[in-house]
Amino acid sequence: MTDAQPLYDLAPLIELMALGVVIALGPLAWVWWRGRGSTPVRRLQALTVLTLFLTFDLVLFGAFTRLTDSGLGCPDWPGCYGNASPVGAHAEISAAQQAMPTGPVTHGKAWVEMIHRYLATGVGVLIIALTVGAWRQSRRGQPLAHSPWWPTATLAWVCLQGAFGALTVTMKLFPAIVTLHLIGGVVLLALLCVQAVRQTLAARGAAPVALPRALRTLLAVTVLLVAAQVVLGGWVSTNYAVLACTTFPQCQGSWWPDMAFGEGFQLWRPLGLLQDGSHISFAGLTAIHYAHRLAAYLVLPLLALLAWRLVRAGALRDPARWLAGLALLQFATGLSNVVLDWPLVAAVLHTGGAAALVVVLTWALAASCAVAHAAPAPSIARRVSA
Repeated sequence: MTDAQPLYDLAPLIELMALGVVIALGPLAWVWWRGRGSTPVRRLQALTVLTLFLTFDLVLFGAFTRLTDSGLGCPDWPGCYGNASPVGAHAEISAAQQAMPTGPVTHGKAWVEMIHRYLATGVGVLIIALTVGAWRQSRRGQPLAHSPWWPTATLAWVCLQGAFGALTVTMKLFPAIVTLHLIGGVVLLALLCVQAVRQTLAARGAAPVALPRALRTLLAVTVLLVAAQVVLGGWVSTNYAVLACTTFPQCQGSWWPDMAFGEGFQLWRPLGLLQDGSHISFAGLTAIHYAHRLAAYLVLPLLALLAWRLVRAGALRDPARWLAGLALLQFATGLSNVVLDWPLVAAVLHTGGAAALVVVLTWALAASCAVAHAAPAPSIARRVSA
């Protein structure tokens, strides 16, 4: 059934977009109702923060979709067997499930996959609303915390993210595409976070917190290394290499197990295979897993150091506390994935913790600026952290 189904069937696209508008009407109505007596700047800020929150939820649900093997629950795009919901595809899904009861296409997996697409469409509509709102304020000469090109770039990025979502399905969970889809979601969070922070500072009349140049450099380096670690973690997950090591701190009874980095980091290849069509070896999967673990030995202490330095400087105390807590969460969930046979809750939380780290680090970066000397004024630091 799966092979006979066209990979792209745009017939249900209008229905899917209409459903996305309906989903987005709830958050839009809430922002309008709560902000009916406030300024357009305040309403745009509230919508940006809410969109950031819902996008974070979407990233979590995307992780749930991947980790429950629901990514091919509907083997075509954007609908499900040419329908806007699994209800219309009941016969096709039943036939596929009967042929392979534990295969990629079941009724439960189809619903998980389509709900993910519905939520993604709703977030896309909210980002369109952000873009339209920013340009309207700009054309009316109303104050803006940032250029309207920021939400425009975010809209362009979410369209690209949708394309990667389509390729994830049509290319049958190609590891490089799935990893790029995960990276795209994290970048989308960072783009929205920058806008939310700048709008919040403008709404409160607060200036960015002044950080010593060395401390802000440490912050920037941490952002880059965490981003690299997120990419490595995505590569572990999309290649199903988590269980290549089931002990900690050693792997397979060794500090340096047998590894084939050339196989593990051959990027453009089908899932489970190499470019020549042969199966990836266990040593290749071990290399993927262990590279992520080795990087964690660097990233976790760096996060602890950054949190300590921020608290000691009396700046951005709330982000600093979040960084410390999230670093502990990542260690606990990462360890749980290894020694508890990759439980679903721990795996989803691990992805969520990585996304949250990116958001908090972006928050700290966007809410600060570098100065050659001097610490931030305590009153301003408290206002921004609040």
